[in-house]
Amino acid sequence: MDQNKPQEEDYGYNLFPERNSGKFQKGSIAESLFTFNHKCQVMLQFAMETSKLTGYAVYKDRHFSCEDCDGTVSGGFDATSSQIVLCQNNIHQQSHMNRVVTHELIHAFDHCRAHVDWFNNFKHLACSEIRAANLSGDCSFHNEVSRFNFGLKKHHQECVRGRALRSILAVRKVSREEAEKVVDEVFDTCFNDHAPFGRIPHDKKDANFAYRDFENRDRYYANL
Repeated sequence: MDQNKPQEEDYGYNLFPERNSGKFQKGSIAESLFTFNHKCQVMLQFAMETSKLTGYAVYKDRHFSCEDCDGTVSGGFDATSSQIVLCQNNIHQQSHMNRVVTHELIHAFDHCRAHVDWFNNFKHLACSEIRAANLSGDCSFHNEVSRFNFGLKKHHQECVRGRALRSILAVRKVSREEAEKVVDEVFDTCFNDHAPFGRIPHDKKDANFAYRDFENRDRYYANL
C-alpha cells in the first residue's frame, strides 16, 4: 500500500464536528443545561467508578469530552490532545457507555505504551482497533446475539476483524481491500495481545479478574 500517495485525509475528524467548531466553552452553564451532555457526564462517572482501566492516570475533566458527533460513531480517541470523545447524542445506555469507555481507553493505553503512529502507520492503527474490539466487550456473546449475529465458527475472531475493519474505513480514506490486507497482516499478533488484561474478558465482572491476572503476572512468573 502506498501511504505516500497524495490525497486529502482528515483522519476521521469530520465525524467529531465539535473538535473544530468551538460551539461553546466546556463546563459552561449553557452546556450543563443540555440533557444529552448531563446524561453523558453521569454515565461516564459511573463507568469510571467501575472500570479497572481508569486505574492508570486518567482524569475525567482532562481526558474525556462529551460531544455531539456524526450519527455513525459512538466515540473516538483524539491522539493530538490525548483525549477521549464520547458521542453524547449516540450513547443512551450505561452498558453502551461502559463499552465505549473501555474501547477508547484501550486506544489510550496503546498510545502511551506503544507510541502508536496513528496518522502514518496503518498497521499501528489496525492493531489498536483489533485490540479494542477484542477486549472492550464489543464482540461479547450477549452483544452479538442482540445484533442477531451468532453461530459461526470462530465467530468472536470474525466479529473483531469486522469491527476493526469498519473502524479503519470510517477514519481513513483507503479501499476496503487495502484495509483488509493490513488487518490480516497484524491480526494474529494483535488479537493475542491482551494487555492490560490477562486474557479476553467475557463480561464486565470478568474484566476485573482479567485485569487482576495482568497485574499479578510478574508475581506468578517470579514463583516459577
